[in-house]
Amino acid sequence: MSRRPARLPLQARAAVAAARLVGAVARSTGRHGAVIGGRVATVLDRRVLARLAAGRTVVLVTGTNGKTTTTSMIARVLGGAGREVATNHLGANMPDGITTALLDALSVAASGPAGTPPVAVMEVDESYLGEVAAATDPHVIVLLNFSRDQLDRVGEVRTVARRVGDAVAAHPTARVVAFADDVLCAGAGLRAASPLWVSSPTRWTGDAGVCPHCDGAVTHAGVRWACSSCGLARPEGDWALVEDDEVPTVRGPGGGATPLDLQLPGHANRLNAVFALAVGAELGVAPAVAAARLRDLEQVGGRYRTVTRPGGTTRLLLAKNPAGWAQVLDLLDEGPPRPVVVAVNSREADGRDVSWLWDVPFERLARHPLVAAGERAADVSVRLAYAGVDHRLADDAVAATRDTLGEVDLVGNYTAFHDAARALT
Repeated sequence: MSRRPARLPLQARAAVAAARLVGAVARSTGRHGAVIGGRVATVLDRRVLARLAAGRTVVLVTGTNGKTTTTSMIARVLGGAGREVATNHLGANMPDGITTALLDALSVAASGPAGTPPVAVMEVDESYLGEVAAATDPHVIVLLNFSRDQLDRVGEVRTVARRVGDAVAAHPTARVVAFADDVLCAGAGLRAASPLWVSSPTRWTGDAGVCPHCDGAVTHAGVRWACSSCGLARPEGDWALVEDDEVPTVRGPGGGATPLDLQLPGHANRLNAVFALAVGAELGVAPAVAAARLRDLEQVGGRYRTVTRPGGTTRLLLAKNPAGWAQVLDLLDEGPPRPVVVAVNSREADGRDVSWLWDVPFERLARHPLVAAGERAADVSVRLAYAGVDHRLADDAVAATRDTLGEVDLVGNYTAFHDAARALT
């Protein structure tokens, strides 16, 4: 039986009308309007997010890295066969941005095909999962990973993971899909009534030294991890990424293997795809169908996009913390060495503290011609100097790519990446 959003009460309809007007004005002045509409609507009706989410099958995706890409993958998997999917594709993942995304989907939801319940797939900032889940009553909660990120804004990572676990425990009917190989993620996922586990040997263990339950020491042996005090251990994966053969495959709960043929590069994206297949299966999409829907996905919000320019091409990559850089370094290792521009800013959206640069193994970039750029280029240069990696400085990251012949990778943190994407595309 189809579930449609109920007719909104008068106060909510007034809030929606005002939000649409303000959003239209914002877009007419060149802004994307991904937040302002939701902010206005919330001021006029504090319950507007809950009202807009009512009647929808809601999937919430949270974690430190990979939220935007995984959310886009899940939306793509669930969006076939005429099913309407609302999603915050611009990456505005706090309550105002999620409200705006649901506002934008209202007219589509009202005219969707009969018998297909509307779905909302939303990425959520880790700090706001509890608030958003309380308003949207999610059917599925996805926990990707937890690592240090913007300590001056969100705080210590174990505190963040504990709050996520509280949100999970508060929604016992939600199906939780969590990463078994991330110690903090597993700790939060184990608070669910019936978690579903995704597994693949993790490439980052820098935040996995202490048990999330008892603060005991965590030991690692191969792909396994366990607490030496309370016995908490890595759960067995229900869904697993297998990369032993030439073609990566996804092993599901029934033991069947689904080939994974992605255009998006790197181990991290193959792991993101496993989450998308797991959520798809929970909501009635067969793994083979889900994998086929992901096959032609080439970029997400500009991530991994290759831009042609005079004299060559520039590939745009996002890395905003040590764990994210570990994924990017793996990706850069997959091909022949080519020039890399490292661009780092420290605006509010990035976090003011750039001490995380010292936790990135930049020594692995020694075979690449390197340029340090961005507002914190001097900090990057000092770190590269201590890593013993030759490099040069540039005032402008985009200009540095244009001055380089052939293929170039531009790796930026949040605002540096988006500045470059706007300038190049």
